[in-house]
Amino acid sequence: MATTLKALFIGGTGIISSACSQRAVEAGLDVTLLNRGGTTTRPVPEGARVLHADVRDPGSVRAALGDEEFDVVADFVAFTPEHVASDVELFRGRTGQYVFISSASAYQTPPARLPVVESTPLRNPFWQYSRDKIACEGLLVRAYREDGFPATIVRPSHTYDRTLVPLDGGWTVVDRMRRGVPVVIHGDGTSLWTLTHHTDFAKAFTGLLGHPAAVGDAFHITSDEALTWNRIAADLAAAAGVAEPRIVHVPSEAIAAADPEAGPGLLGDKSHSMVFDNSKVKALVPDYVATVPFSAGAREIVDWYDGDPARRVVDDRLNGILDGLVERYAVGRA
Repeated sequence: MATTLKALFIGGTGIISSACSQRAVEAGLDVTLLNRGGTTTRPVPEGARVLHADVRDPGSVRAALGDEEFDVVADFVAFTPEHVASDVELFRGRTGQYVFISSASAYQTPPARLPVVESTPLRNPFWQYSRDKIACEGLLVRAYREDGFPATIVRPSHTYDRTLVPLDGGWTVVDRMRRGVPVVIHGDGTSLWTLTHHTDFAKAFTGLLGHPAAVGDAFHITSDEALTWNRIAADLAAAAGVAEPRIVHVPSEAIAAADPEAGPGLLGDKSHSMVFDNSKVKALVPDYVATVPFSAGAREIVDWYDGDPARRVVDDRLNGILDGLVERYAVGRA
């Protein structure tokens, strides 16, 4: 008789982890969420147990968990080697699989070849976030090789839910579209990008949990739909009731110089074509297929923002930056 898989999710209410928690409960796993508590726009799935502790305080985690053991521990909020080293110390000997959520931005940037596969080198000279994820992976690979720590590495690419507008600037960009004001798209807008709905990601992720062949290995999980940034903007505009967005193309380096907050993520990720071969995860989870096209996801995003005026926050600082870039780069301006 099959036993119920006992899983601990550290986080559990974020963009990615909320869908994974829901999917895991629906799949019959015994799911415990460990987080700090507080308000969230994503409800805890019915049937999941919730424990409150600060994962940055190992003592509070030990107090919350006691001597419990888990078949799977998945950490959705580990970002630095120190975070992962703490997890290894906490869960060595008390889990059959530790799943680290890395990032597809850890892959060679810009990629030398497409599509990206799991053996693509890891190197990102532009973005510290990605370099930290690479260092986390290195620590786990050593822990597996030297001590048999049962690590699985999962690399999401740009994964979204209804709360996340995928264009830099968020709702401010959709607001500009509705007002007929030009929006800025990096480069010439024709580089290819992969957007993955969080419920699609969760399908493959849950299939890796407790899978013996996943231990000691790394997988990315993405949609197979690759869109140009012009198409992404057009899908968002259509969802917002705008026939055609007014797009001004601006070099990525110029955007990064004008908006240092967005620069590292743009130069270290979004400005390069990223298309993925998902054969490896599909070999272990053969029924995995992403079924939510971004045209449908865009409608979900706009409907959520339109559902409450408080969500439609416009960033005046960003508007000023975008206006300046439009003034500089718009073709045929008076």
